[in-house]
Amino acid sequence: MTYRFFTPAPPKVATGRTAEVYRQLRDEFLGPVPTFRALSAAPEVLAATWALMRESLLAGDVSRVDRELVASAVSRANRCRFCVDAHVMLLHALGEHELAEVTARGGTPADPRRAALAAWAEASRTPEAADWGSPYRPEVTGTALVFHFVNRVVSALLDPDLLPGGLQRSPMVRSVGGRLYARAAREPKAPGRALSLLDAEPAPPPAWAGESPVGVAYASLRSAAGRGGELLGAVARQTVTATVRWEDGRHPARPAEWAADLIRDLPGADRVGTRIALLAAFAPAAIRAGDVALWRLSHPDDADLVRLVAYGAITATEHVAQTLSPAQL
Repeated sequence: MTYRFFTPAPPKVATGRTAEVYRQLRDEFLGPVPTFRALSAAPEVLAATWALMRESLLAGDVSRVDRELVASAVSRANRCRFCVDAHVMLLHALGEHELAEVTARGGTPADPRRAALAAWAEASRTPEAADWGSPYRPEVTGTALVFHFVNRVVSALLDPDLLPGGLQRSPMVRSVGGRLYARAAREPKAPGRALSLLDAEPAPPPAWAGESPVGVAYASLRSAAGRGGELLGAVARQTVTATVRWEDGRHPARPAEWAADLIRDLPGADRVGTRIALLAAFAPAAIRAGDVALWRLSHPDDADLVRLVAYGAITATEHVAQTLSPAQL
């Protein structure tokens, strides 16, 4: 696995909140995988991302297969090849070999209920165009939302291949990998463990989540990642927010030209940061080394790059979440 713009510190040197996140990842997931290692430069974002993933995707008694299907479908809608591959492997780990391979091919599940679930998840990329809401429990809805965030972070900061040469796209490799993780994937996990990692006074949870720990975790991620907007000026933040609203998840045909046009009239000091945030929201794989090099002239720390990418990612994610209401639970 190759990190695109920096190499995170190894897990063995982690301390504090980062070390505790890594302990929970070893206990309950696949270990400190590259997604979370990349976020470790900003521990508050790392902890909130893990909390939302754990409480939505892993914990509770909702079908884990359904949630992995949602994770895969959202990742496909966001063109995150890395995440599609990872969660197809986890479908294999859950014993759903046929569903895993149908999902890997971008096909439609044979079961009508699961076909509808996958279609719902894919439609969330453009929630206003799709008139998207959620009839599902908070764990399923939260899974869709956390992958809107994680897909963008992954596509911005990691290369798309889990294994050299894209070996993870071999059905045999996917199946073998799934067997290796079968026990961890199938063990039940009680809700709430990750909430101890969050800030003491998180923002109020969203109404769509009810009393679920998913709501507390989502509110914490929205707050932690949203603070990355403080790296930009007010007009730049307004540009990002307004663009996310009016573009409604559209994939830009030429991301570099599209972003250049949007930042043309901004103050010079904010142009490169706004460009990165916009690309993080819409086409994160289009962020280039030249963009990051220009950003680092004024913000040399890895943490600021992670926070800026997280800001673009959460702005897009919140656009999806704002279409939800308590009546849809």
